[in-house]
Amino acid sequence: MKAYQLGLYEKSMPNELTFSQKLKITKKSGFDFLELSVDETDEKLKRLDYSIEIINQMRHQMEKEDVFIQSICLSGHRKYPLGSEDPIISKQSLEIMRKAILFAHRLGVRYIQIAGYDEYYQTSNKQTQINFLKNLEQSVKIASTYGVVLAFETMETSFMNTVTKAMKYVNYVQSPYLKVYPDIGNLTNAAEHNPDDVILDLKNGKGHIVAAHLKETKPNVFRNLMFGKGHTNYQACLKELISQNVFLYVAEFWHNDKKNWRNNIKKAYTFLKEEIEGAMNS
Repeated sequence: MKAYQLGLYEKSMPNELTFSQKLKITKKSGFDFLELSVDETDEKLKRLDYSIEIINQMRHQMEKEDVFIQSICLSGHRKYPLGSEDPIISKQSLEIMRKAILFAHRLGVRYIQIAGYDEYYQTSNKQTQINFLKNLEQSVKIASTYGVVLAFETMETSFMNTVTKAMKYVNYVQSPYLKVYPDIGNLTNAAEHNPDDVILDLKNGKGHIVAAHLKETKPNVFRNLMFGKGHTNYQACLKELISQNVFLYVAEFWHNDKKNWRNNIKKAYTFLKEEIEGAMNS
């Protein structure tokens, strides 16, 4: 059995591929599992309304390919944030969370990575932060009834761009069903590329980090970089995560190169495999 698991972010592949094709590519490229995306688009949000028949088909395909979904990246709350001051949007945000938890439960998915936003398209303020906490507490209650863990992604905005900020909510809610799922690229930008600050921040989440996004960033750039082209310090971050017994990782990158996307996936796997195993063996 491998000492770690490395997953592939769904958006690294063309959207028009079938679910079965994505599973096959995940396995063929060397990755251990798929991280499913439920973003703010109507197309992806419709997944939360899948019938039991469709979900059972997905489970059958996963078993057939021997590739499973370990986590769902729920970024749909960018458009429907938990902290919204609009009561209609606030209600929608909770409904999205309820549906996502039930979807994960039916699929057998352990973790939902939730976005650390109180607001995204509108301005964050005291009221949006109050609303966020109120709706978060309700979300965790729902998650606890299904045994699904919600875990904060550290984002690119100042509201929750560090593990330390995420831990304020984890410590307040005090539930085994609310954890942290940091993005080490975002942490690197938040620390302005000070490796010591990134490691100290990760230490503040000890015992509460369930997995990590491995992503390339550089100052003020948070996406669409290939691995090795930015300033994310993989070795330092991975050594700290390993010391905390965190061995579940996801390669987060996006499908932007229509001609070379398959090769880019293989390159990503090779790069991150070397980084992870280098950190484990050092």
